[in-house]
Amino acid sequence: QVQLVESGGGLVQAGASLKLSCAASGRIFSIDAMGWYRQAPGKQRELVATISSGGRTNYGGSLQGRFTISKDNAENMVFLQMSGLNVDDTAVYYCNADVRPSIGAMSYTFWGQGTQVTVSS
Repeated sequence: QVQLVESGGGLVQAGASLKLSCAASGRIFSIDAMGWYRQAPGKQRELVATISSGGRTNYGGSLQGRFTISKDNAENMVFLQMSGLNVDDTAVYYCNADVRPSIGAMSYTFWGQGTQVTVSS
């Protein structure tokens, strides 16, 4: 089994910056990709950003420019640097990872429990 633990969420004022972290642990041979998604109250979960093992990034909507995803392969961690936050960024932010538990195994997707980000006006 694989565990993903997010940290770094909180309450901030509009215009502030915040950095989220996610650490993956457990039965991990390799990680194909890691990413961040968010879900605001009453809305569907949406893509924030993903990053592949090779470092290729993909951002949802118009978030690129304000949000930056990065990773630490050695520590199996992914980060999300958020700047210029506004009230529309208020959501629970979830980390996910596509993990291969052993050599030659297929990839499985795991999710963290989420971390709340609240932006006040």
